[in-house]
Amino acid sequence: MSEIHYDAHPSMLRIRPFSTPLMVILLVAGILFAVMGTALIPVPLPEPLDERIVEIAGLVVAGLALLQLCIWWLATRSDHLVIRDDELVWTHGLLSKNYTEIKLSSVRTVRLHQSLLQRILNAGDIKIYTSGDAPELVVRGLPNPNHLRELIKRV
Repeated sequence: MSEIHYDAHPSMLRIRPFSTPLMVILLVAGILFAVMGTALIPVPLPEPLDERIVEIAGLVVAGLALLQLCIWWLATRSDHLVIRDDELVWTHGLLSKNYTEIKLSSVRTVRLHQSLLQRILNAGDIKIYTSGDAPELVVRGLPNPNHLRELIKRV
């Protein structure tokens, strides 16, 4: 078996740098409102809005935020990239899997795109071309993309 040089999943925070912290904040806020109720609200509430409604709304917000975070986490865990001595293997899927194997000797072009925020987070989007005008493989949000590009182009 050949040596593994790169083994990574896309990062949820690197793909969604604003949405992920927002969902975590909504999760915490929802839990706080579910536990503490109206004690967190400094102003008096209108009469029809009682403690129980605020607690239920907090549970709903926390539940939806947790569900969204779980969906994003599963989406990043379902993608996996491995680079060995002579090949690149991209696995996609959770229950049903798709495998893309590319011999490194057949790679014609590697394109790396990094926005300013991706550069700060050390992430990037990689496009790998083997033949033709369309990329054979497009991967978003991988960590250490410059190291990845160097590994692919080394062959």
